[in-house]
Amino acid sequence: MNVSTLLSLSTSFSSISLDDGSPDGTQEIVKQLQQVYGEDRILLRPRPKKLGLGTAYMHGLKHATGNFVVIMDADLSHHPKYLPSFIKKQIETGASIVTGTRYVKGGGVHGWTLMRKLTSRGANVLAHTFLWPGVSDLTGSFRLYKKSVLEDVISSCVSKGYVFQMEMIVRASRKGYHIEEFSTTCPG
Repeated sequence: MNVSTLLSLSTSFSSISLDDGSPDGTQEIVKQLQQVYGEDRILLRPRPKKLGLGTAYMHGLKHATGNFVVIMDADLSHHPKYLPSFIKKQIETGASIVTGTRYVKGGGVHGWTLMRKLTSRGANVLAHTFLWPGVSDLTGSFRLYKKSVLEDVISSCVSKGYVFQMEMIVRASRKGYHIEEFSTTCPG
């Protein structure tokens, strides 16, 4: 996680790191960051095993204290350099959700296998065909939410796995929330 990018933002924040017992050393890295930046700003909320993406979002939301929540992957596939633009877009438009998208001008993916690109694009094409969500990238999860909107949308979701992020944006659209897109590249 690029904490220095977060610290450069002219807004207060805390970072909540969820880890489902992964063997990649996430918890140790977060503990090191806590020593540098403080446990009040860098929160570690581990879970004993993989319990699904949807339950991870719900678990993190329980610990969020601000008026806005950003959901992103800490491996820099969602780079924090985009956060100032997300915040600016939200302020300018009053959006309930600002979602990063790889599928508009200026967005894209780098370093993905052909199969991963086809899977992501195929899932988006299918979802657009059947669901008409009003956004270009349903499989991405790099988003800024008004906390109250996230609480409302998450309470109506039934999915637990990776389809959860698709369900979230479709439900938000159906509920009439104002959604704005911002082009991002993955990895950032």
